[in-house]
Amino acid sequence: MNKKNFLILIVVFSILISLPAFAKENIQQVEHFGWFSLLPSIVAIVLAFLTKQVLLSLFLGVFIGATIVNGWNPFYGFLRTLDEYIVGSLGDPGNAAIIIFPIAIGGMIGVINKMGGTIAIAEYLSKKVKTAVGAQLATWILAVLMFFDDYANVLIAGSTMRPLSDRMKVSKEKFSFVLDASSAPVVGIALISTWVGYEVGLIKNVFESIGIQENYYSVFLRMIPYSFYNLFTLFLCLMVIFQSRDFGPMYEAEIRARTTGKLLSDTAKPMASGELENMEIRKDIELKVLNAVVPIVILILVAFIGLWYNGYLNLDVDVNPFSLAGLRHCFGAADSSAALLWASITASIVAIFMGVSQKILSLNEAFDAWVEGGKSMLMACMILILAWSLGDVIKSVGTAKFLVGIVPEKLPFAILPVIVFMISGLISFATGTAYGTMAIMIPLAVPLANSFVLKGGHPDMLIVTLSTVLSGAIFGDHCSPISDTTIMASTLSGGDHLDHVKTQMPYALTSAIVGSICYLIVGFTGIGALGGLLIGFAIIYGIVRFIGKPVPRKYIGDIKEKI
Repeated sequence: MNKKNFLILIVVFSILISLPAFAKENIQQVEHFGWFSLLPSIVAIVLAFLTKQVLLSLFLGVFIGATIVNGWNPFYGFLRTLDEYIVGSLGDPGNAAIIIFPIAIGGMIGVINKMGGTIAIAEYLSKKVKTAVGAQLATWILAVLMFFDDYANVLIAGSTMRPLSDRMKVSKEKFSFVLDASSAPVVGIALISTWVGYEVGLIKNVFESIGIQENYYSVFLRMIPYSFYNLFTLFLCLMVIFQSRDFGPMYEAEIRARTTGKLLSDTAKPMASGELENMEIRKDIELKVLNAVVPIVILILVAFIGLWYNGYLNLDVDVNPFSLAGLRHCFGAADSSAALLWASITASIVAIFMGVSQKILSLNEAFDAWVEGGKSMLMACMILILAWSLGDVIKSVGTAKFLVGIVPEKLPFAILPVIVFMISGLISFATGTAYGTMAIMIPLAVPLANSFVLKGGHPDMLIVTLSTVLSGAIFGDHCSPISDTTIMASTLSGGDHLDHVKTQMPYALTSAIVGSICYLIVGFTGIGALGGLLIGFAIIYGIVRFIGKPVPRKYIGDIKEKI
């Protein structure tokens, strides 16, 4: 740690020591702590960027929040950080399953790699895909096809396409962005996904509370065209891929990778350790694509079937699970953490069986490879635990309630969608959760929009406002270094987490600003979703075309190409 970072930490601890302490534990149970409610999020995020020590920054954020809740007593704050928040986050069965899921995925990839499957699939794809553009596009397509769950599409697309991306000299930052940009934005608006039931449930509750009877799934469908951030982010990702142009820190990262072959910056601290890359592979084995494809296909199939089956078990209504409506209900009610756990362990077993049955690996070698692969996910798991702990402490200090409370009661209804979008983004950024943000904002924003409609306003304003909550929640989630999907994207790319956040943020802000402009246009003119989308797509195309700078489509260390 350099002197600058050390001094920053000294200052933080000096402030903490100066806080008033009480002789005994004094838990304060209030709705929120005013501006101090923002302190845990601000400390965690700012320190992470200043020191590049993500684990320490998250821990200090949790510690400060626990200290605030416990009467500003740092001693009790430290104890509650460990036993209430960190241990408590692991005590949640869903969180525990999510921790096992990436470890099992890493183990599966470790066995596949040891069998030579990773090299085989990379060599096969490299015969079909000759450029970095092709590698990025293939990643985007695969991730979009995994529309049913955001964790699944990041983990499956990331683990499958990473070898090809590395071979084509796509920077880790760009690969992370492609994964992240095609995860939550896709799942959030997919017709069938693990998000649908949650979103429809929130819509149902708030509509019933204001006396509106609707087909709530049809309300969700009408929201999709107005989900500007999701659609603009997907389009922006495609444009920077097809035009081979980038801007901001991403341009520098891509130029570095394409001209020097360095996929990571000199200061990078990769989220995934080097177990997989350093794993030795026997020279005498035949490289088979099926050794990689079969376990991955099993992973996808079991995840899809598991979500359907688990959701059916959780349903409290009688539906035909084989109908389209039944399928939607099943996915909406599914516990994704359980289904994905089933899928990852099953795929790991299949990979081990394939390696042993073909006599490529002994049973001991297969399990050693699985353990080595699982170890590569250790850093991500540690960060996820601390991110969840920070999320819990943020709830305790009332960060979201404070942010909502400072919004003026009377707003011009034409700008209501933009205000809702911005507040949703801010809450999601501070808390790292799109789910939580939607649960907070939908019950507050919908009654406001409905009052506008009752006064003779445009009837679509209710749908537009709902869409801005969804879009804003995903926007903040994309920018937040404590978001779980952002952490997973960094991990699966093998890149530095903060480099991913830093390079992705200008793109996320671009989609957010363009989306805000389009929401204003829709609010003032009432031109509808199609008009807003066409305007937004045109602006994004122009930004990439005229502000983005061209990067080589191939590694120019091997192939001389004019930029």
